[in-house]
Amino acid sequence: MIVSAVNGFPQPELELVERKGAGHPDTLADGVAEAVSRAYSAYCLDHFGAILHHNTDKTALLGGAAEVAFGGGRLTAPIQVLVNGRLTPALGDHRIPVEELVDDAVREFLGHALPLLDVGRDVEVRRRISTASSPGAVHGETDRQRAGRRFWFAPRSIDDLAERHRMFANDTSAGVGYAPLGVAERFVIGVERRLTSPGFVEAHPYFGTDVKLMAARVGDRVSLTCCVPQIAAHTPDLETYIERRVLVRRAVAELAAELAPGHRVTVAVNTRDDEARRELYLTVTGSSIESGDEGVVGRGNRANGLISMFRPWSAEGVSGKNPVYHVGKLYNLAAQRAAEHLHHLTGRSWVLALVSQAGRDLEDPWQVLAQASGTGAVDTALVREVVSGVMGELDVLRAELLAGKLATA
Repeated sequence: MIVSAVNGFPQPELELVERKGAGHPDTLADGVAEAVSRAYSAYCLDHFGAILHHNTDKTALLGGAAEVAFGGGRLTAPIQVLVNGRLTPALGDHRIPVEELVDDAVREFLGHALPLLDVGRDVEVRRRISTASSPGAVHGETDRQRAGRRFWFAPRSIDDLAERHRMFANDTSAGVGYAPLGVAERFVIGVERRLTSPGFVEAHPYFGTDVKLMAARVGDRVSLTCCVPQIAAHTPDLETYIERRVLVRRAVAELAAELAPGHRVTVAVNTRDDEARRELYLTVTGSSIESGDEGVVGRGNRANGLISMFRPWSAEGVSGKNPVYHVGKLYNLAAQRAAEHLHHLTGRSWVLALVSQAGRDLEDPWQVLAQASGTGAVDTALVREVVSGVMGELDVLRAELLAGKLATA
């Protein structure tokens, strides 16, 4: 592990932050991919005591079509879920019910995320699953080798899982994390979580969860634009729609004192609405996925739940990647956790990058790049200690992922 650390990381005075809410198509795509990975992993652990090779991180959703009117609406074409990836279909003679696992996981997740969606009628699952290994298999005398690449997606037994003999990085990639969050970052996370929380949805069943937020902060001024859908069945007329749009703006403005104290906050809601043309954010299910919009893994929130334009970030789509060894997943989550630990220990702001090297021991990053705020010396020994501690507890991250307790977007 090569550790490089410098000071001078600035406190951001300019922030431009986006968050896509729980019902946004990109967030749904991330959720579907992760749900399929969890369901497949759980089956493997129950039956084999090990997670077989898989990834579903290229999953995409194609929006359906819908007709909405004040007082009701319906989907006129189904939402298509394209589960793209690779899943090992068997271990030896034990066939894995991949199709059933995928279908059940997709419908269960979408049914929970969008309770008004009829997942039996209005969701079409298309499985595009390959079992070809990545480059590396050399045929000939190596055919019978234990844990050979040739058996990557056709293991004869769990002994053919190379990671059971040595846990190594599957790719050369990088994960990035930083702490603490800025004012605008904390604000948009807090607002979206409040607007899509079970308590708020129960109290206000006429709002959907496809919330999208964009916040710009310059010094102590924060400008926030919100897109918040309303449910057609609970919205009888235009006057009610307008009243509720005002209601949500006031609710967000009231949150500002709690989430952005000492800042001047302005809030706009559904700025695209055209009341004269009756072009409104009115939906059947509470999400634009019902009508034409698409969702793709990795196109939405980063692993920390934000799209923060003035921050370092990784292009890796974390959701759906194998939680055992995929550095695109584990290193992003580990980098964020290590940055938070360093901030807690020192009180300084940190940005941290963990860089893997394909084939290297997974717990030993090739490069660790760290930057801290302030002018004082940066303790590289502390950085090494914290990173080593987090990497030594990857099983904790895996357990949280498999339990659905650690968000990936």
